Amino acid sequence: MLESVPLARFGALVASDLRDVTDDPRALESGGWWAVVADFEGRLLCARFGHVRRAPAAAPPTPWRGPRRGSWTSSLDRAAYTAAVARVREHIAAGDVYQANLCRVLSAPLPDPDAADIDALGGRLAHGNPAPHAGVVRLPAHGVEVATASPELYLRRAGRTVLSGPIKGTARTEDGLLEKDHAENVMIVDLVRNDLGRVCASGSVSVPALCAVEQHPGLVHLVSTVRGELAGGAGWPELLAHTFPPGSVTGAPKSSALRIIRSLEPVPRGPYCGGVGWVDADRGTGELAVGIRTFWIDRTAPGGAALRFGTGAGITWGSDPQGEWAETELKAERLLAVASGAHEHVATGGRP
Repeated sequence: MLESVPLARFGALVASDLRDVTDDPRALESGGWWAVVADFEGRLLCARFGHVRRAPAAAPPTPWRGPRRGSWTSSLDRAAYTAAVARVREHIAAGDVYQANLCRVLSAPLPDPDAADIDALGGRLAHGNPAPHAGVVRLPAHGVEVATASPELYLRRAGRTVLSGPIKGTARTEDGLLEKDHAENVMIVDLVRNDLGRVCASGSVSVPALCAVEQHPGLVHLVSTVRGELAGGAGWPELLAHTFPPGSVTGAPKSSALRIIRSLEPVPRGPYCGGVGWVDADRGTGELAVGIRTFWIDRTAPGGAALRFGTGAGITWGSDPQGEWAETELKAERLLAVASGAHEHVATGGRP
């Protein structure tokens, strides 16, 4: 089996020499440089590394051999997903929720699990789908092998200042963005403002940018920016307690959306829609991405190790079920093609 030395990689930062692993968020205020992976369901892993260096991007020494392009299956097929969209709309009509993010998890068997190196997949993603919050955390002894090409900022901290960059609204081109996308973005901005308001100083939360259009490989997003100043005594434990899971991948109100998600999604999301990033406790800085456009290796999967990937869409009253299915396909197609060794379209649905 491939010897996987613990490693974390975010942009030009490469961390090695693993010193400590904990699930206690208070460690992020203690000192040192930490890689962070938080599952959507609440599992937190913080790994302190002793050596962090800046290094130019380079191809990993291990080649990536991904799943066959036709081997991907979905936790919800088209019929099940569109039925779930209709069910969310029923909840909206009943006043239970204004918006809910509905996701599915795609899985494929790894052809050579013993040689599968998540850092090699991260290198392939960096070349085939560059993203502003890309990263890799490789800790197989702790059950964490994650590569993300996330375009979305969950939390960025510099001293007492905190930023969040919620994404809502996706299309192939700017002309394809709908009125529904703008309305959805504004709803989630309100949710993020409220979340940050619970941990930031009164009156300090603002929205420097609302519904800006960002270009990403193969699609465009509407992105907003929410800013605040942490209240006295508040740090990473309070930030995570009051803002997790990220609002853009849950819904509004968050508590109701989470109940609906649990009732409609048949499998856990894991690191998908959680948080992935780093914290430099010595400098009071850090950056966590929302764990979208994210792959992870599950070595406990029935039948052998599997590569997993999540995709989803925000559902509002104005949602068309078939259109929301198409959005999940759009978000997945390029990434699955990269992971499977090709850049052309890769079908992701059709089998349960």
